[in-house]
Amino acid sequence: MDLCHVPAAREKGWYLALMAPNVKGPNYAWLDPSRLYCHPQGLQDCVADLLQPFQGDAIDMVAGIDAMGFILGAAAAATLRKGFLAIRKAGHLCVQTVAQPYTDYSGREKVMEVRTDAISPGLRILLVDQWVETGGTMRAAIELVERLGGVVAALLCVPAGVTAICIEDSEGGRWIQERYKCSHCVPPRLQPRFNHHQ
Repeated sequence: MDLCHVPAAREKGWYLALMAPNVKGPNYAWLDPSRLYCHPQGLQDCVADLLQPFQGDAIDMVAGIDAMGFILGAAAAATLRKGFLAIRKAGHLCVQTVAQPYTDYSGREKVMEVRTDAISPGLRILLVDQWVETGGTMRAAIELVERLGGVVAALLCVPAGVTAICIEDSEGGRWIQERYKCSHCVPPRLQPRFNHHQ
């Protein structure tokens, strides 16, 4: 793993090539982004690309979705100099929480939760996850934030929004993009390949 090489021309998404394909079979995600996160310039450019559409927007807090959204979410929060909120899988928080059931990308039924005192009405939240495949996980996070009175930037509303390395062109991905301000790192020419996990 070469953590020093940086291409001379760094177009949006150059760091996607750092991700490694699945070699373990269908029970695993199709790409592993660990090398991207280990590469200093790759991680910085990824976070910058994710945040670029939100430049000048009023964001009060960044929330990352358990577990890989914690990495990008914390990096985004540090870049923006904002606080970071972890949206957790159920059973990890020892304080009062509100919970939301959802179906993840693999079709498994799960529950996520967030502490009840972290989001005040009108707080503008930037939601971050590693990937939006079917949209179920992100949609559950949106519902949690909105149930507590937070704002996840509906397109006609006050900014904040949704961001991930990739938002796939799935029914759930389109539902999110039609309703919320979104950003992701996949250039349009590569989007069909990512949609088909190639």
